[in-house]
Amino acid sequence: GSISAGAPPTGPPPARKVRVSGGGRCNFTNAAASRDRYFGTNPDFVRSALSQITPNDILNWAKTHNISPIQKTPGQYFSGTGAAAVVDTLVQDAADTDIFLDTPATDILHDKNGFIIKTDRGDFFAESVIIATGGVSYPNLGVSDFGMKIAKKFGHKIIPIRPALCAIKTDVFAGAPAGISLPTEIKIGRNKIRDSILFTHNGIGGPCVYRATVRDLTDDIHINLCPDYDVLKILQNTKHTEGRKTTATILSQFLPQNLARYFAPDARHIADIRDSELFAVATRITNTIIPRDKIQLVGMNAAEVMRGGVSTDDINQRTMESKLMPGLFFAGEVMDIAGDLGGFNLHWAFATGRIAGQNA
Repeated sequence: GSISAGAPPTGPPPARKVRVSGGGRCNFTNAAASRDRYFGTNPDFVRSALSQITPNDILNWAKTHNISPIQKTPGQYFSGTGAAAVVDTLVQDAADTDIFLDTPATDILHDKNGFIIKTDRGDFFAESVIIATGGVSYPNLGVSDFGMKIAKKFGHKIIPIRPALCAIKTDVFAGAPAGISLPTEIKIGRNKIRDSILFTHNGIGGPCVYRATVRDLTDDIHINLCPDYDVLKILQNTKHTEGRKTTATILSQFLPQNLARYFAPDARHIADIRDSELFAVATRITNTIIPRDKIQLVGMNAAEVMRGGVSTDDINQRTMESKLMPGLFFAGEVMDIAGDLGGFNLHWAFATGRIAGQNA
């Protein structure tokens, strides 16, 4: 159905991903939105859009629309009135346009007059078209790769897609108690990520792991579960000063108790344990490695975003217009740009959507 001013929309609601974002709170921007929080074949592509539409611009938009921004952690802005309020506001902002819901486009053609959008409900004519179809994560929300198909049809290169901001299936901590979360540092190449990790039944998740998976997975992943302690030194010192304690007792000073027992099940006094064994325990805690060829991501259905998409090589970074087909524009996650966890992807969607809209 068409949405005209004030008329309630029919069919599936618009902006379904925005509705579920931020756990239903919509983490709509992040004060730290900058080049180093975005990933893709050419992350420099983001510079122009981020300078044109800043977090302050989006915060001002929110405030003038009575969406009170709340910060869960510094700089990470959520909607105080929930995600649905953000969607409702976006729809209200577009009230003087026609929005056709439940009208899947099947093809887009181009002739000397412009674009013809083929749909289940007949043809639409347009002088310009914005591809804002998003990524293909969250397939249960009815996502589609249509945008990438159209881009390819008009000569754009598609960078192979994969899940990102997601958990990792791995047996490196097989048998560890699931459901435990703790502060961790993950190193991958030159990236060091400090955040919390979550032990799952089939691997690891949590913000630290999610953030690692959006980066280039061309290096081994190194996991340090005690980044603030020299675990080996503590164990070696304690062996001489408190030798009658077990290794697990000492570890439980800075690890959850059942995790300490998992890494050090040996019930002997620490004084009776060889240094080489203590070294092995400390290494497992501070430098567990997942080799790059063994990094197994959970599927797209459990990923927050996708890496890959329409190559940015043939898109004008100032206007979001195709360099190959005048009048064709791109916005958001359909492009080969993925943001870090914490509002960066919605900021990218809003910024590029605004720029594409202004130029189209």
